[in-house]
Formats: sequence, structure tokens, C-alpha cells
Amino acid sequence: MTRELKIVTGVILDEDCQLNLRELIHSCRLSRDLLLQMVAEGLLQPRGPAPDHWRFPGPQVRRAQRAARLMRDLELDLPATALVLELLEEVERLRARVRQLGA
Repeated sequence: MTRELKIVTGVILDEDCQLNLRELIHSCRLSRDLLLQMVAEGLLQPRGPAPDHWRFPGPQVRRAQRAARLMRDLELDLPATALVLELLEEVERLRARVRQLGA
């Protein structure tokens, strides 16, 4: 029996980490047009005046990656992806609150 070895690499994103648009496209494996639509819809909120100067902080990068996974895995369109993200983030906020109250 042969066993396949799969090597996975990644980057740890903290609050101080920031990616530009090109780096975010590569990180999420999404098209530039789709990421621009995500910004236009308010799904992502980059810092900077224009796409060539945008910077996406760590939380926005994680949000974009999560959106990309939802769109790929569940074949969601942009509005559905935005709704699912909002609901998932609300669940996370509520769980954090419950942990606080239990402490």
C-alpha cells in the first residue's frame, strides 16, 4: 500500500498583516473582477483610496478567504455569500459573549 504525502503551506495572518490587491487575489484564488465586486458590495473594506493602493488587513484577508471557500464549496453567488458570512460572524460573536459570561 502506497501512501501519498501532501505538503501544505500557509501564512499566519495577524492583525498587523496587510495584503495588497494582487496578493489577495493570489491568496484567495479569485479574479480581480470578483474581488472588486466584493468591495463594491461592501463585503470587503480595504484601506486606501484606489485599487492599486488598497491594503487588506488580516481580518479582511480571512474574510475574503472564507468568502472564496463558501463560493467555491457551496456554489454561492455574491449576495448569498455576504449573508452567510454575516450569519457566521454573528454566531462567532454570540459564542464569544457566552464564553465571557461563563468566565
